[in-house]
Amino acid sequence: MFALMQRSRTEALHLVSDPQTGLKAVIAIHNSRMGPALGGCRYLTYPDEESAIEDAIQLARSMSYKAILAGLPLGGGKAVIMRPSQIYSRAAIFESFGRFIETLDGRYITAVDSGTCSEDMDCVAMHTR
Repeated sequence: MFALMQRSRTEALHLVSDPQTGLKAVIAIHNSRMGPALGGCRYLTYPDEESAIEDAIQLARSMSYKAILAGLPLGGGKAVIMRPSQIYSRAAIFESFGRFIETLDGRYITAVDSGTCSEDMDCVAMHTR
């Protein structure tokens, strides 16, 4: 994992697993020199954890470049939530994800991406600044 981070120049990789809700998530921060890392949250089925991590890292890097090209005072990041095979409460998953984001103290800002919607982000917002 560290070799992958080094090759892609990923600054930080954060993982969380919450057995109560089924949340398994990755937040990759590619670069935060210009400001907090901005990137959407994907909620998709992945064949394994390594695929989810690689997706988050590659997409975070792309977000860094997008922020630079747009002239934004932000870095690049990306979140990936591995969609569980059995979902008990989608809201609980995204609320748990919001609590996870909050532990990063403003270093990562999320948004809607593949598999997520504004209702999911409302659940995240209940637990983040």
